[in-house]
Amino acid sequence: MAMSVQNSSRPQFITSNGNRGISGGPTSPLIDDIGADQIIVPEERSWKNLFAFMGPGFLVSIAYIDPGNFETDLQSGAEYKYELLWIILVASVAALIIQSLAAKLGVVTGRHLAEHCRAEYQKVPNFILWLLAELAVVACDIPEVIGTAFALNMLFNIPVWCGVLITGLSTLLLLFLQQYGVRKLELLITFLVLTMAACFLIELGYAKPQASEVIKGLFVPQLKGSGATGLAISLLGAMVMPHNLFLHSALVLSRKVSRSIHGIKEACRFYTVESAIALTVAFLINVSIISLTGAVCSSPNLSSDDKMKCDDLDLNKASFLLKNVLGKWSSKLFGIALLASGQSSTITGTYAGQYVMQGFLDLRITPWKRNLLTRSLAIIPSLIVAVIGGSAGAGKLIIIASMILSFELPFALLPLLKFTSSKTKMGSYANSIMISALTWITGSLIMAINIYYLISGFIKLLLHSRLKTASKAFAGIFGFGAIFVYFAAIIYLALRKNRKSTQPLLSIDPELEQIPDNNSGNEANSIVCGLPREDIASMQLPQGRSAFDLD
Repeated sequence: MAMSVQNSSRPQFITSNGNRGISGGPTSPLIDDIGADQIIVPEERSWKNLFAFMGPGFLVSIAYIDPGNFETDLQSGAEYKYELLWIILVASVAALIIQSLAAKLGVVTGRHLAEHCRAEYQKVPNFILWLLAELAVVACDIPEVIGTAFALNMLFNIPVWCGVLITGLSTLLLLFLQQYGVRKLELLITFLVLTMAACFLIELGYAKPQASEVIKGLFVPQLKGSGATGLAISLLGAMVMPHNLFLHSALVLSRKVSRSIHGIKEACRFYTVESAIALTVAFLINVSIISLTGAVCSSPNLSSDDKMKCDDLDLNKASFLLKNVLGKWSSKLFGIALLASGQSSTITGTYAGQYVMQGFLDLRITPWKRNLLTRSLAIIPSLIVAVIGGSAGAGKLIIIASMILSFELPFALLPLLKFTSSKTKMGSYANSIMISALTWITGSLIMAINIYYLISGFIKLLLHSRLKTASKAFAGIFGFGAIFVYFAAIIYLALRKNRKSTQPLLSIDPELEQIPDNNSGNEANSIVCGLPREDIASMQLPQGRSAFDLD
């Protein structure tokens, strides 16, 4: 039995050429005319289906090994050797929990996080959330731009300010990649991630850290002094990125999965496993960086100049330190890894911004304009700082960008936790009481740590500034007033009840294709497949307005 649906009101679930024919029977093709950019999950129950889901996790894992993380990892290893490795372990587990929620939101509802925000919130809150999300995308792009510039300096002795300009050309690479769809992009990013892992594995072969001390650092929590506490907060704050939640919930829509209860559960399970694999690789890279720096800076053979570099280590100094201690090739390997990190992070950040704009505003602009806008907003401040402040100023800009991302996190994390815990949005797939408690505790701790980091940083900046007393008082009033508004916004998002009902896309949805089960004759048990969203699978924005009633 074959059934063709010509006028569906859900244009997101279409093949690349608009045909939506479906054939019945357990072994017959689910789609008569399959576009080349579609990623089809086999209907048979098998662990081999995992390979069809592989990809999105590696794209989002980039945010955990971007140049900003490199910077924090270097400082951690240089100052405290292996003592803070356990923070990376805790942060990675928390990241897996949160990212799995983002994937589940997209799989169950057929919408990504930004689209849910547009449907749920009124125009003013939605617009503010969009501005904050765009700021997060730009803030995550700044470390990528500077990190790539540092990498070019390490590998080819190109001045940092010139490297910043050269990174702008990678926009052309993004435009080139878009014509090949999301699958090719996932393969490229996976290759870059594995390149980073290989580089640091070779680096560890040079450095030879003590395995027993590394294991102790991973599983024995310790914080010695306020400096260690502050660095631990920085490590946690640099792990979970707000733009990642929007990106992950969108990328999972590139797969065609069965809209049966089993199909959705299987997709959620496989996406969690796939994310765990990708985040494990990212975890090992972070551990390698800290272990590498810890072994190098604790070496008894360090010269006085190298010891000074360890006392104030950043991305730029790390290359010269490794070169002096471990040899020229060690510095080159670090540069290659940093270049791979910067370029891959830039790609994923740009696409996150693309889906943020589409989701919050339903605004369509051509990809090259979107890429140029995002890159310009990151390059301009990076270039100014690199020209005026040099490498040191560029390194400090990475820290400022990390603080902005810490500030931004609640405005992406809170809606995600609320939506995935809501039965009006997730139906029977809503988080259980135990999962809700775990995720809210995890999310609250991360937000509390970030807020503490921001407030303590502001107070230190105020106390150590050279402003006059009256100026300090004015800055304090203005700063704490802004903090009050910030808290009020967080409380509003946390306490506001969800008002829009968006039940999961299941086989009983009358607007989806249904294939009656010939054996049972029960249409409710039919096998229904939601086709992948063309705007996600092809990495292009949809051409027509969504019919999801997004306000």
